[in-house]
Amino acid sequence: MFDRARAYCTAIGQKPVETKDTPDFILNHFAIPLHNRAIRMVESGVATPADIDRAIKTAYGHAMGPLEWLDLVGLDTQQRLCRTFHEITNDPELACPKLVNVMVAAGWLGKKTGSGFYDYADTKTFGA
Repeated sequence: MFDRARAYCTAIGQKPVETKDTPDFILNHFAIPLHNRAIRMVESGVATPADIDRAIKTAYGHAMGPLEWLDLVGLDTQQRLCRTFHEITNDPELACPKLVNVMVAAGWLGKKTGSGFYDYADTKTFGA
């Protein structure tokens, strides 16, 4: 089954990697704590979302900053990922930041609702 999945991924232009079957896989292992740290910086008033994103894009050459990325995928998605992985691992870096819970409760899910860390009132893409 794995060989078929690898062949399919390669056929559609992806670059598959092999990993042990764990709840956070490779990308989430790094992304969730990075995103949570960026959120906590906003929460504590260290820097604005725009400044955090600019710093990450400039220093690491990323196409998007972590807060832009969260607005794209949805704060509700980040909330679910945090809850799931924190419950499994008890890693404090994976605990959902309070700001995410407040934003989700307010319906500020990012681009799909028109509000998140940035304002997308003119570019709303999906219904909430």
